[in-house]
Amino acid sequence: MNDKGRIVSINISKKKGQKKNQVKEVLLNDYGIIGDGHSGRWHRQVSLLSLESILYVNEKGMDTKPGDFAENLTVEGIDMKKFKNGDVLVIDSEEKISLMVTQIGKQCHKPCKIFYHLGFCIMPQEGVFCRVLVPGKIKVGDSIFLV
Repeated sequence: MNDKGRIVSINISKKKGQKKNQVKEVLLNDYGIIGDGHSGRWHRQVSLLSLESILYVNEKGMDTKPGDFAENLTVEGIDMKKFKNGDVLVIDSEEKISLMVTQIGKQCHKPCKIFYHLGFCIMPQEGVFCRVLVPGKIKVGDSIFLV
């Protein structure tokens, strides 16, 4: 793992609390991903989770896939455990998209099926939340790196 990775899945839903659907590309504006229920004037506009974390949960007996943890971007190859608030991420797409890390982890509103099955969930410790600094279009396969 290093400071550069790749977006393997982009996941959105119209409303908060709904299952996220995978899409190939999205547009980000100053409020987050256009068309996603978490877009708005707040600090958690875009969420990220590592594919490695999802695969770890599956090794423990779950059958999960990108988007099942309500993350917007599933990434691989980047050490997200090194991220801290204030870090800047750049997505190397047609434009240089920038996100600023604003929160690490999040309390779940209620225990999810993963918590009940395994006794833990990864999003409260490993989910990364960002706000958009420089908007633009991103797509699956784009590189993402820590500045």
